[in-house]
Amino acid sequence: MKTISLASAVLLGLTATVFAADATAPVKEIMEATAKNWSGADEDWQDIFDDSRLGRIYSKDFVAKYRAAMQNPAADEDGVSPFDYDVIVNGEDACPLQDMTYTPKPGESGATEVVVTFKKQTCMDGVDDKQALTTVRFEVMDEGGKPVVDDVFTEGDPGQPANSLKNTMVQISKGQ
Repeated sequence: MKTISLASAVLLGLTATVFAADATAPVKEIMEATAKNWSGADEDWQDIFDDSRLGRIYSKDFVAKYRAAMQNPAADEDGVSPFDYDVIVNGEDACPLQDMTYTPKPGESGATEVVVTFKKQTCMDGVDDKQALTTVRFEVMDEGGKPVVDDVFTEGDPGQPANSLKNTMVQISKGQ
């Protein structure tokens, strides 16, 4: 009986570990593309919201909000993105990303929160703390048996809550 209980506990632990590891897969794809974009190499910019990624690594709700934001003609004059900044580094400028870490942990409503930290300003002049860590939180949920990103949260201004990318997309779709 102890063997069955131990085996069950191991199996349950492995199942939770497998989902946590799988939950990082869409986040790693996004972060690898972002890191390549800021690497300084002469490679083409990788759109983390291109059609091949939208239907595969983002939730249906996220995709619907993204597509609604894309309908706002004021969002982006070139029609490529509703954003005029990199939503992951939360700015228009960054250095090659350094010291990237991924930490999955239980989130709300059965979701997994994947916290990514990295340094983005190590090459910038006039920056007080070039070694400062940036934190981005990804809410990953199971949809159709696979992990997908449902929201991305970046740091807010000091004393302010984190910025939800889904909320930003809703505002853009309203022309705000």
